[in-house]
Amino acid sequence: MYKAFYGLSDNPFSIAPNPHYLFLSDRHREALAHLTYGLGETGGFVLLTGEVGTGKTTVSRCLLNQLPENTDTAFILNPSLTELELLATLCDELGVHYGESPTLKQLTDKLSQFLLANHEKGRNTVLIIDEAQHLRAEVLEQLRLLTNLETDTKKLLQVILIGQPELQQLLKRQELRQLAQRITARYHLLPLTQQEIALYVQHRLQVAGRHEPLFHRSAIKTLHQYSGGIPRLINLLCERALMAGYAQSKVPIDANMVRTAASEVLGEEIKQRKLLWPATAATLILATFAGAFYFFNLQGQGGIAQATTAQANMAQTGAVQANEPSATGAQLANQNHSQAVQTQTQPQTQTNLASRQVEESNASLSADQRILRQAINQSRSIDTAYAAILGLWDKAPYVGLTACQSAKQQGLDCFQQQGNWHSLVRLNYPAVVYLQDERGEPFYGTVVSRQGEQLLLQLAEQQLWVDRDWFTRHFAGTFELLWQAPSYQPKEIGRGSAPAQIQWLENALAQIQNKPARLVDYFDAELEQSLMDFQRQHGLRADAIAGSQTLVQLNLYLSDKGPRLQEQQAGLQGRVQGEGRY
Repeated sequence: MYKAFYGLSDNPFSIAPNPHYLFLSDRHREALAHLTYGLGETGGFVLLTGEVGTGKTTVSRCLLNQLPENTDTAFILNPSLTELELLATLCDELGVHYGESPTLKQLTDKLSQFLLANHEKGRNTVLIIDEAQHLRAEVLEQLRLLTNLETDTKKLLQVILIGQPELQQLLKRQELRQLAQRITARYHLLPLTQQEIALYVQHRLQVAGRHEPLFHRSAIKTLHQYSGGIPRLINLLCERALMAGYAQSKVPIDANMVRTAASEVLGEEIKQRKLLWPATAATLILATFAGAFYFFNLQGQGGIAQATTAQANMAQTGAVQANEPSATGAQLANQNHSQAVQTQTQPQTQTNLASRQVEESNASLSADQRILRQAINQSRSIDTAYAAILGLWDKAPYVGLTACQSAKQQGLDCFQQQGNWHSLVRLNYPAVVYLQDERGEPFYGTVVSRQGEQLLLQLAEQQLWVDRDWFTRHFAGTFELLWQAPSYQPKEIGRGSAPAQIQWLENALAQIQNKPARLVDYFDAELEQSLMDFQRQHGLRADAIAGSQTLVQLNLYLSDKGPRLQEQQAGLQGRVQGEGRY
């Protein structure tokens, strides 16, 4: 229903376990590593626990895809079985034939023969039991007895128990102490953090065909608040929030839409602050307007800094200087509180007075301030900002496609990042930036150029020079840029990569850090440390593996295609020598 509106080719937040949407957070990767370790040569039992919807089944399916081809697997999804039923189900999963009405001993003998035959063929056997907290104690004990079959070096049956936290309590029972001692690896899967939720949501949107950010930062914070970081709940809330946004024809999804979704999905009433009684409300309104009137009068008396000669020249070509003071009417309202209290018994008079004061304050604005206010009000749609950044690349949006889809059709890629002033100027690309006005309402601009501590910001059809303080106060923390990716890029570069790729990585890091490159023939400790420093600096996981995100960051610096905010630094002007760009 809403897919065309958002530029999606699929439903990104279905709760069905679609492998195309697989997202592994650091916690999921760590859980996967524990399971893989537990299935080492010694075998035994492996335990994975977590709350409902944290992604335990996702991890187990990912593990299945990574098992060697010489592995036979049995997957039991409904463990509410007796000992006899469990062994019969295990035989069915492994293709072991048995007669009618078998006894427990007959099933055990059949399974033992199968496990021995598999071992002689050089094959492994793994049993995965989901929702294992429902297993009876006697069934778990039967499983333990089945794993008694072993060689001098390994168990012939390896068992993975996946369940909710109650499974940990079940295994603490006295009669199961022998099984608990055979658990070779344990991992408790925790919910996603707020930062991981942002990555999770953006990942699913990109798989579904939308590369532009769709959820405002405040919406991500609210998602974390109501979902608790549980992926299944995140999907439900996002799905309902998208429907609300579609009904209102509104982009991006904001915190209010997520709150509404939470009330519908979780059945929770969103608590609203009680309205102040009329006289008090009128007092606060008057205080705010009085503060604003006093504030703007100060502006008219010289609170606006004069533009430099260079900025004045820019103003003649359509760029004006935007210097808003840091104080707000709300802050100044306290200074006028006593005056406002004296008139609180006349609410109608106060309202009329406030209206006149707003008109007078607007009239007192300087020309630059009026231009800025008008430009902000004309920049509430993100599409305008995307059209501007495409124009900087001499491209244009295509009718019926999103901005990133239009860019892709014209040989460009979108890159989205959370960051601050330093993140933006360090990459040195024009960017679409998410901004907020004094009321916290979103608006969008395009950073076109940079001169020292000032940025040339395009809002709708107007270009304005803003200083670092103004940008920092209004920047919502998300920006997106366009770039031309290299024609070939490996999936990752690590210790086992080809020498040519390792040398390229050394050359790339050296050039970015403006230092001489070394001749390396293997992934040594110095290169590993240099890579990890780069990853930490850019908010990436410091795992000493140049994966897809790290390679994109590297190539953003190394590319010489397209516009820049200012002239490249000397250390980044040349190309990286070696195996070409990755």
